Order: sequence, then structure tokens, then C-alpha cells
Amino acid sequence: MYFLNEDLFFPSVENANNEGLLAVGGDLLPERLLLAYKSGIFPWFNEGSQILWWSPNPRMVLFPEEVKISKSMRKVFKANQFKLTKNYCFKDVLIKCATVKRNGQEDTWITESMINAYVKLHELGKAVSYEVWENEELVGGLYGIDLGTVFCGESMFSNVSNASKYAFIKLAQENRYKLIDCQMYTPHLESLGAREIKRIDFLEYLKD
Repeated sequence: MYFLNEDLFFPSVENANNEGLLAVGGDLLPERLLLAYKSGIFPWFNEGSQILWWSPNPRMVLFPEEVKISKSMRKVFKANQFKLTKNYCFKDVLIKCATVKRNGQEDTWITESMINAYVKLHELGKAVSYEVWENEELVGGLYGIDLGTVFCGESMFSNVSNASKYAFIKLAQENRYKLIDCQMYTPHLESLGAREIKRIDFLEYLKD
């Protein structure tokens, strides 16, 4: 276990434990966050905890050309149920992601310090949001870090059925990225076409 100080440094991801935990401490300044994402590392911790830095192996990713669109989602697209915007209300998306109720989850890792940190990244043009609207109401969305050829997804929310799926599929269909980082496995992400790859392979995509 590595304990970070004010120095802008991360140990090799090969030092992460079996769960993917690599280091503790440091800060959430833009320079450190960008170094983390470019190194295959992300922060994930609860309110009141020290900052925890993770690099899981394997890594859950989506190759955009492999995105799965179910029959029910095809009907949603055909009906033009939703409207999509980008970077229209970034902070609102973060707050929604932090406060939406999720099955089996009481706390959120999107703390006030995390919100402030990612708003700063957004102001630098490095963090982006996709918003989903229904009848002029914000009903879903996602946000993440834009590394050029890789999009590092952080979180998504949905107040209406299929809204977050809509944002995720639209992100994939943009064909702006070679890879969308989904971090860790969930059945929901798998149903959308994401799959696990070795961490070493994921790092090669980051180098590109």
C-alpha cells in the first residue's frame, strides 16, 4: 500500500492489490487527477475517508463498435423519446449522479470534494457531460474524462427508464473514442456491450 504526499507521483499500477487498490492520500487537484487517468488510475472513496486510488485488473471497457442496442432501446430511439445535449449543465449531472437512489447502495462516492474537483476539470475542458432530456426535464446523463482517444466514464444516472442507456449508446455512436473506460464490471454494463480486458492491454490504449 502506497501513501501519497504532495508530490505529483503514482506508483506503478502493478503494485495494486487483488481488489485494485493502489494508493491512499494525495489530493484531487487537476494535475493529479489527469495524471491518474492517463496512468490507468481513478479515485473512489466515501465521504470521511481518505482518498483511495484504484487500478483494477481486469478492466471493464466498451469498444464503441461493440455497443449493444436492445429491441426496447431501438423503439426508444425510433420514438424520439429523448433529446441529448453535451456540456450543457455539467454540475447538475454530477449532483444527480451523487443523489440518485441506487439498489443496494446507501452512500455515494461522489462527495462534495469530488464534485468541486471535477467541475475544475470541466472548466479546463477535460471533463465532459452528456445530458438526456424528456419534455425539457433532465432525466438522465453521464460524465467522464476526455483523454482524446479514450473516454474515462465516471458515473451515470437515470430518473426515467432507459435514460442513462440512451446517453451511453449516444456516447458510443459518436465514434470519437477508440475505447470507453467503464472501470469495473457490472451486469448492466455487460448488457450494453462492455467487456473485461487485461489491465496491461488497457494501458496500451492509454499510451495511444
